[in-house]
Amino acid sequence: MQTRDRHFIGGEWVAPSSTETIDVISPSTEEVIARVPAAKAADIDRAVAAARAAFDNGPWPRMTVAERVDWMRKLSQGLQARMNDVALAVTTEMGCPITVSTMAQALPPGMVLDKYAEVASSHPFEQDRAGLFGRVIVRQEPVGVCGLIVPWNFPLAIIAFKLGAALAAGCTTVIKPAPETPLDAYILGEVCEQIGFPKGVINIVVAGREDSELLVRHPDVDKISFTGNSVVGRRIASICGEQLKRCTLELGGKSAAIVLEDADPATVVPGLVPNGILNTGQACAAQTRLLIPKSRYAEYVDAIGEFMRALPTGDPMDPTMQLGPLVAERQRARVEGYIKKGREEGARLVVGGGRPAGLSKGWYVEPTLFADVNNQMTIAREEIFGPVLVAIPYDSADDAVRISNESEYGLSGSVWTKDIDRGIDIARQVRTGTYNVNGFIIDFGAPFGGFKSSGLGREFGPEGIACFTEYKSIAIF
Repeated sequence: MQTRDRHFIGGEWVAPSSTETIDVISPSTEEVIARVPAAKAADIDRAVAAARAAFDNGPWPRMTVAERVDWMRKLSQGLQARMNDVALAVTTEMGCPITVSTMAQALPPGMVLDKYAEVASSHPFEQDRAGLFGRVIVRQEPVGVCGLIVPWNFPLAIIAFKLGAALAAGCTTVIKPAPETPLDAYILGEVCEQIGFPKGVINIVVAGREDSELLVRHPDVDKISFTGNSVVGRRIASICGEQLKRCTLELGGKSAAIVLEDADPATVVPGLVPNGILNTGQACAAQTRLLIPKSRYAEYVDAIGEFMRALPTGDPMDPTMQLGPLVAERQRARVEGYIKKGREEGARLVVGGGRPAGLSKGWYVEPTLFADVNNQMTIAREEIFGPVLVAIPYDSADDAVRISNESEYGLSGSVWTKDIDRGIDIARQVRTGTYNVNGFIIDFGAPFGGFKSSGLGREFGPEGIACFTEYKSIAIF
């Protein structure tokens, strides 16, 4: 049982304004494992004031890019030294299997910060251009104080996705972790304190939904960067729209993986299935719609079903487990509701659909595969956020592209084929922000984000840094 009694504000651990706390519950034992202070209005005001002072009067926005890059690399090194602690914290608080936590939760924060540092070193923060009447200087200046609101599925990694770009641009930040997963953010605060990171540039407060909205509405916050579901994203967008406040929204997905006729199940299935159920299916870029040619449909459904039956599911601390529990009881109820809906709408349950035998505690759901699904079914249209895949048959490659695009989302996707050029041609036709041919990766040097209801703006690469800047033109006569 961990007890935290401070917020990280202005480079220091400060007492909260109230005695209200948030319980952190283990998804595998259903027991309270930690307690942290709940930030209220006064705490959020204090954090924003610290960030505002650091931006308006502090050294951070006025440093050279090289100086900021040095600090980012120090922060990366500090987090890399705590990778084991991060992996353990995320597995404990959200149920990610420890092996997955090590690779997909603890490793990326340092990698992302290092990549942003590399990109920032050559980023065109100031350019000379030939204007209509003479020389024009075009500058990218930091947008200001940024509220970074992150979800529980990849908590510290997604903090780094946003923080790296904000720091590179010269912004100051208030980080609001999800109440389900605050423990990894405390590690970030400890690293900042240890290395003496400039005060007020990184502030961390944990809050529930109502108090989190205070951060979005705060008049001294210049930009919000949010990752989460589309319902909350629309709410944030509406508030930012009212205030003409900048925002980046990385929202949901219902991504499709297209398997072409020439692909080999023996090589495709071991790559395809993990893309759909990574982190027990709790990933926005998960490719959960499996589009399979009718000529090979039965063959692939059998192969995918066999692969999913063999996936070990259980105690996330066990390094042999590939799937753990869902993050919360409400999340399991949500996933089970979709499984019930799939059955009611006529989909054929091939694998799973229930709770794993022998696990009397914990919010577990079996890895589940539905076949004979059409793209109008609820389980093919709505984001389930659990270990549930749907196999959809198609007639032709054009039909597969049509089905892929027949979605309100457009975040990720993939195509599987022996013909790389044909795969690239398919990729160009699918309306989605990131795409893969014969694999799955989120490249930290290339822009990541979505079309349609999957969000606004981009993270990673020079495009991610640009989202935390304002453009200024200076004409010289």
